[in-house]
Amino acid sequence: MDEFLYIQNEVMPALMQGSWISILLIIPSALFGVCMGVLSATLRIYGHPVVKFLGDAYVLLFRGFPLLIQLYIWYFGLPRMGIYLSPYWASVVAFALCSGAYQSEYIRGALLSIKQGQIAAARSIGFTQFQTVVYVVLPQALRRALPGCGNEIIYLIKYSSLAYMVTCIELTGQGKILASASFKYVEVFSIVGVVYLLLVSLATWLLNTLEKRFTIPGFEQHRA
Repeated sequence: MDEFLYIQNEVMPALMQGSWISILLIIPSALFGVCMGVLSATLRIYGHPVVKFLGDAYVLLFRGFPLLIQLYIWYFGLPRMGIYLSPYWASVVAFALCSGAYQSEYIRGALLSIKQGQIAAARSIGFTQFQTVVYVVLPQALRRALPGCGNEIIYLIKYSSLAYMVTCIELTGQGKILASASFKYVEVFSIVGVVYLLLVSLATWLLNTLEKRFTIPGFEQHRA
């Protein structure tokens, strides 16, 4: 009975507060990550050679460095150069840039899957390269990239658990504080795991709904 009261009165309120911080981390990181992915992927294919090189370097750098090291650099390293970020913003920047690098690869593959004949047809009726990319290539590519991009967002939900390493006390951070104080590691982290499972399940449902919403019947099966 005492254990139930402890979970009800102490654990759940703290974990709900941590869950809210996690959500506030995940949503902007996912949005900025997708935007970075679309921009970098497009520039890597259609941009100037210098821009392509910079895009490739961005993807290589942020996919190659472990996310935890990136968090440490943004939060502990930048103050040495006079730049100070709060734990929250350091986490959002790290998550968004890392996620954007992975999103870039999904979207780049989708862009390359668009038939060259469609691009040639758009140019033949007077579209500029910019108009061709924006109105012809990107809408199709984003639809094809959606499953991969959605998978990266699912990973991002779990990556957010690293934020407590730079003192941004989200769901995992609250769980660690509670478990360290009560030594009820199994009970506390079981609840933490269930909350992450619920977040992933909700995101999966939303992404599946979005994917079905943008599916053109018969198009995805016949791409010729």
